Amino acid sequence: MNLNNLENLKQEMKALGFSDKLQVLMEEQMRNDIPQFHLNDSIAADKGQVDFTLHFKQSGQSDYYYLNRYEVAHNKGKALEEGQKYMVIVAGADGKNTVKRIENLNEAIDHFRAQKGGAELSVGKDPAHRTIIANIENGKVNFINNEYKSTYYAKPVTQNIWVDKGRGFTAQQSANLIQGRSVYRDDLVKYTTGEPYKAWVRLDLEKGKDEKGNFQMQQFMDPQYGYDLKHVLNEYRIKELDDPAKRVKLEAELKNGNRALITTVKEGKEVKLQLEAVPRYGNLNFFTMEGKIERRDQFEKVQAKENIFEKKMGQSKDKELSTGQELTR
Repeated sequence: MNLNNLENLKQEMKALGFSDKLQVLMEEQMRNDIPQFHLNDSIAADKGQVDFTLHFKQSGQSDYYYLNRYEVAHNKGKALEEGQKYMVIVAGADGKNTVKRIENLNEAIDHFRAQKGGAELSVGKDPAHRTIIANIENGKVNFINNEYKSTYYAKPVTQNIWVDKGRGFTAQQSANLIQGRSVYRDDLVKYTTGEPYKAWVRLDLEKGKDEKGNFQMQQFMDPQYGYDLKHVLNEYRIKELDDPAKRVKLEAELKNGNRALITTVKEGKEVKLQLEAVPRYGNLNFFTMEGKIERRDQFEKVQAKENIFEKKMGQSKDKELSTGQELTR
């Protein structure tokens, strides 16, 4: 195993925001000289869970490994709790059960469905503390837990994310993209000219996937598209904007695609809400802590003020300046 290669990959995974435990698992696979392997990670989503599958491949000409892509999948069913794993428990002919622990929901379901005899798909910290999701008897599913039906049946929304030596969309950014939010990047490069540029990026989840199985990436160029986050924030009564340090943190969270926690006033009372940047329509979305959308006009500094950007959008709804083909990493 090439130790320089190992350290480089650890730095790449750290830059992309993946958990430290994956570095340990990666090192184990590299020491065993496995030519091609994948690792799984996950984070909580607004609804359900976002799973990651990182694909590693060894060079055909050397012992170097590369991480060129990972898959992000939004599973909208019930998310794993801290310390839990999915388990596929298979009944052996000798009366003893075998337990396979799997963190990735799709892999767990596929492994469960592939069983020909008796098997159980469960979730929990260990077999002694588990909840049964589904059960197979004689090769046929005969039970599915009502609480987990959406988890079992719903197909995840997936996207391949390409990276180059640790540069690209981070785990948190891609989790936000797959949930339909926009992410700001100031390090993009055009394929054709090598020219650097800045843009807000979102996945066009409304349209079908392309021939490679991915959603197209829409880009809203900065400053050409005209979405000025600082200016838009100033239109609303947001307490955090009064503190320079909190303002910087808020803007960073919004650019990362997060739903940021803010404080504002509703019906004369101070309330906590979640805030989301919507560059496509030149505005912000406000949500309750439970995820219910709020009317934004009630938080404006001047009621019924016309948003100049929205007026422009009404005149030209298809103002997207470019699509995913320009995005290099």
